[in-house]
Amino acid sequence: MKLLQDRMNLRILSIFLLISCLYTGLTAQDNNDRQLVQFSGVVVTGDSLKPVSFTNISIRNSHRGTSTDFFGFFSFVARENDTIDFSAMGFKQTSFVIPDTLTNNRYSLIQMMTSDTIMLVETVIYPWPTAEQFKFAFLNIEIPDDDYERAMKNLAFLEMRERMEYMPMDGSMNYRNYISQQTARLYYAGQLPPNNLLNPFAWAQFIKAWKEGKFRNN
Repeated sequence: MKLLQDRMNLRILSIFLLISCLYTGLTAQDNNDRQLVQFSGVVVTGDSLKPVSFTNISIRNSHRGTSTDFFGFFSFVARENDTIDFSAMGFKQTSFVIPDTLTNNRYSLIQMMTSDTIMLVETVIYPWPTAEQFKFAFLNIEIPDDDYERAMKNLAFLEMRERMEYMPMDGSMNYRNYISQQTARLYYAGQLPPNNLLNPFAWAQFIKAWKEGKFRNN
């Protein structure tokens, strides 16, 4: 019984291989009978005649084809009666059959593509894993100050004075300080500089700074 089953399977496999060979031979013969064509052209939009860049072009029922360049041009070898499919993102797929009544081995085509509108389902993206967490964060958010409030804080007298005390001198300030020191040194060259120990104006500035607490240790 098993031997009979094996013979039947072998016979079915032989018939299948024979049919495949015959189909391949007929297809090859049909391809050889059809003339080769240098198929070239340009793909444009149907409404504004603008080039459709990088359109996929393929010969139906085969693995051969090409794609258009940036300007919509293409060129490849095909055969008469080949069905050429054109597809591009945002356009409806279309096809063209190369005629079998050509007088030479070249054929040019201007293929127009029709825009295709695709309606997608609405998608809501939250920055939180769940809608409940988003609602909680939204209700407890701390609204920042507006431009006016930030400006008033930056113009506060105490804050401006603190920034002035701790802000280092820039290049121009260092240059002016150095020039002032050199000028004072040259001005009193050959004589003793004045002593501010008996200067009442210097004592007045010292007492004022002492009252303001500038000599306190932070």
